Amino acid sequence: MFKIKKATIEDTEIIYNFIYKLAEYEKLIDEVTTTPELLGKSLFGPNSNAETLIGYFDEKPVAFALYFFNFSTFKGKRGLYLEDVFVLPEMRGKGFGKELLKRLAQIAKENDCARFEWSVLDWNKSAIDFYESIGAAPMDEWIVFRLNEEGIENLAN
Repeated sequence: MFKIKKATIEDTEIIYNFIYKLAEYEKLIDEVTTTPELLGKSLFGPNSNAETLIGYFDEKPVAFALYFFNFSTFKGKRGLYLEDVFVLPEMRGKGFGKELLKRLAQIAKENDCARFEWSVLDWNKSAIDFYESIGAAPMDEWIVFRLNEEGIENLAN
């Protein structure tokens, strides 16, 4: 049986392991600089604005989703942004990802969110097909921009 639980600080190592596996899958392992200690402080400290759900199958963690709330000026309401979702490869195709997204949609509804958004790598065809199958639409007219830590430092100075 699949169950979804809100993560607590005791789950920090589980979350870290999912992040590492996600980075391996996305071929971005060199981008991972976090540690379980940093995650614990960042996700469960007093200034945290992110939350994590963990999906369990037969009491074993098999999936996770990390999200936070943002704000839409055009809508005048909060939105829910899904930063990461990951299901262990051997557990895919069982509906666990859809159950996590369904729970996130419920959270968005409970919080009167105007939007529920996320990003996906353009090469991840199976994820794109899945997201479209649940009614999500790509925002092709938007380009995501990012400043890394060095860019933040340079712009701030």
